[in-house]
Amino acid sequence: MNTVVIVSDTFRRDNLGCYSDRKVHTPHLDRFAEKCVIFDRSYCSAFPTMPMRADLMTGKYTFTYLVWAPLPEKEVLLSQTLADAGYTTMGIVDTPFFIKNRYGYDRGFHDFIEHRGQGYDWWGGQVWRPWGGRSDITYERRYEEDYCAPKTCLTAEHWLERHYKEKFFLYVDTWDPHEPFDPPAHYVERYKPDWDGVYPTNHPAYKYLKAGSESETTIKQSIDEKEIDTQYACYCGEVTMVDRAVGRLIDRIESMGLMDNTVIIFTSDHGYYFGEHDIFGKMVVGLGEKEIAETAPLYQEVNNIPLLIYVPGVKPHRTDALVSVPDFTPTILDLAEIKVPDTVQGSSFLPVIKGEKDTHQEFVVSTMPLQNPGAVTRAVDGKERELKHFLPATIVTDRWALLYTWKNAPIELYDMKSDPFQKKNVASDNNAVVKDLHKRYYEFLKKTGTEESLLKPRASL
Repeated sequence: MNTVVIVSDTFRRDNLGCYSDRKVHTPHLDRFAEKCVIFDRSYCSAFPTMPMRADLMTGKYTFTYLVWAPLPEKEVLLSQTLADAGYTTMGIVDTPFFIKNRYGYDRGFHDFIEHRGQGYDWWGGQVWRPWGGRSDITYERRYEEDYCAPKTCLTAEHWLERHYKEKFFLYVDTWDPHEPFDPPAHYVERYKPDWDGVYPTNHPAYKYLKAGSESETTIKQSIDEKEIDTQYACYCGEVTMVDRAVGRLIDRIESMGLMDNTVIIFTSDHGYYFGEHDIFGKMVVGLGEKEIAETAPLYQEVNNIPLLIYVPGVKPHRTDALVSVPDFTPTILDLAEIKVPDTVQGSSFLPVIKGEKDTHQEFVVSTMPLQNPGAVTRAVDGKERELKHFLPATIVTDRWALLYTWKNAPIELYDMKSDPFQKKNVASDNNAVVKDLHKRYYEFLKKTGTEESLLKPRASL
């Protein structure tokens, strides 16, 4: 059984017709979803970009020990396990960080292509300088195929033309629709006919939208509704561009007669806030020269990610079984009938895919890598800074979602059955639930081998 994994960064779950009626134009993925097992409650575990990929490649809860950093050499990777089992393994990405500074995410792949054009100013001038606005564009974007998602997916099509007769694992990863939101103009005009043609330059905001207490002024920013409306239109344009690019890739797989022996997985690492919970961005960040003040309250708009899985011979259906990214590796290996390495901490949800079970995990955890204030982090822009705050974790069960940071910190609890958009904090009325979920979280951290220095400040409410 071949496997194709497609990751689209910052692709909000509710942009797909199978999840929402927001009317974002995604006809190709909507048609693909009709052939798939649709997971309504799939969650990121480690957050954001590279921590999620670490979970995906290792099948482990890497937030307990790995910050935004290169993969340790001892890690047993999905790509290597498949290569050792005789698969031809190929990675095609435009998301940055995979191989820069020896991050090592190309390990286990027979070949690996990283298209330039996204992210940091590593090559002397690119589309986007993080936290500094747009830079000079040093390469041409004459046609849609010159944009990153179309280029990456087209490269994957070309690779398939040469290797379709082999037993293969193809990993495709595009940073679109990640900011900057600057797709071809015709995509934006679908969502904002009166658009003036000026792309947003405020990338990324990553701020609360309203002024707060004096201590929080470094992470506040005024963004009016008109700007958010433009940003969202440009974002939706990128989503539609990704839909077309991914749709072409899936069409190519089908045109080659590979649908009978190929598993196809489409997912994302996280979503994005467009004003929900008073936040613009995927998190909240205040940058200084030597310190970084950040928080990442993970509500459902960000941590509940899309997951569509096509398996030949499996009847399409949808499930609300709780799964998270570390479960992907053992599931892929089970589908390939390959022994799951002992290092894997996630568990296979193949019985859910086959319709033999309708539940999986009892709870899932989403969080940035665990660090304490004073630790040095390179998250966000690659520059070393000292972390000023504890970072929150979200613990989700069938009914509840608990947002917890550390002892004595404010707590949020939401009843996901009656309040799926998490607007009413009911922690004060459900103390027993709060205590139970915190206990589960703490015991989970101990079980996964979290070091004592990280456990101690999280041991109590």
